[in-house]
Amino acid sequence: MRQILLITIAMLFLGVVTTRAQFDDLINKAKDKAIEDAEKKDKDKKANDEKKQENNNDSTAPGNTNQPPNTKAYQNYDFVPGDRIIFEDNFSGDQSGEFPSHWDLISGQAQVTTFQGEKIFALTEGNYVSVVPLMKTDNYLASDTFSVEFDFYTQPGAYNQVGLRLWNPKNSQQEQDAGGDDNSAVFVGNSCSSNGLSGSYPEETFNNNKWHHVAVARKGNQLKVYEDQYRILNVPVFKGKTYALNFVGIGDQEKPIMLKNIRIAQGGSFNDTKRILSEPKSRIITHGILFDIDKATIKPQSMGTINEIFQFLKDDPSLKFEIDGHTDNTGETQHNLQLSQQRADAVKVQLISMGIDPLRLTSKGFGDSKPIADNSSPEGKANNRRVEFVKF
Repeated sequence: MRQILLITIAMLFLGVVTTRAQFDDLINKAKDKAIEDAEKKDKDKKANDEKKQENNNDSTAPGNTNQPPNTKAYQNYDFVPGDRIIFEDNFSGDQSGEFPSHWDLISGQAQVTTFQGEKIFALTEGNYVSVVPLMKTDNYLASDTFSVEFDFYTQPGAYNQVGLRLWNPKNSQQEQDAGGDDNSAVFVGNSCSSNGLSGSYPEETFNNNKWHHVAVARKGNQLKVYEDQYRILNVPVFKGKTYALNFVGIGDQEKPIMLKNIRIAQGGSFNDTKRILSEPKSRIITHGILFDIDKATIKPQSMGTINEIFQFLKDDPSLKFEIDGHTDNTGETQHNLQLSQQRADAVKVQLISMGIDPLRLTSKGFGDSKPIADNSSPEGKANNRRVEFVKF
């Protein structure tokens, strides 16, 4: 009996020892696994952080010019704005809920509002609602060479069309001389029309909650309308006279017509630029190369101007350019100097990516040190923000 008891105790003791040993083994394995997981997590985090930094360097850092912008869709874009900006408004200085300070209301209702984190102009009521920019004269588009640009937001169920009447609605004689909507108006949207001609946006996604860049250019008798990278309408003989700009549309409180980044420019032609290039040490002053705010990221709609410069370089292999970047006086002088250099570098990189020999290009930033207009007005600042191409 005693022997059996001793054997039983011995067996229980061995079981406990074995169980404890197994338990310790499990604990050690768990500890090893935890350490291994922690090390892997740290390694993955480091790799992820490096990837994020790489992405930031590629797309958001103001000074990065190692990669050209994604402008493939705009490779055939040929819109070039006028060479002197006479009006520009991004509504940043206006208060939400109020009518913008640089505009006049002819009919309907409209106001500045904040949408997607930025100020925009919303035409909210009226058939038609009508607004005009405040200008010193009412015939600032009387020349036959000008351009109008703006961004236009579309959404399902909205009117999604805006009209540009090219006369001052307060001047009945102008409307009569211009020929009214039949001859001196341009309507843009999913379809564009003017002078009895029309064209349609080639993608079905036009109305799908999206900002579109609209550009209208008149040169002589010809008028062209662009939406994003597409030339939608070409009017070979524009029949009416032009005097001023008047935005019209059907306003709606729930789904208003929404506009931003409105710009009007005068002058500019391909032949004038070719004449300038024939002169020694000449320079081309461009306002069509645009960048994201406080960055060196080229906006896609800049490709019209860049494509024109590329064509000059392609046609004349002896031509060489110093690319000069200029800013307005917003911000610190040193920051503007650095930003202008980065922007000039970005344009150089873009041209090189299109096949231009790097030895034919240099770049230099001047910041706000060489203004060509008064920095006290929005259009003055817009004229000072420019890229120049200087022959050397």
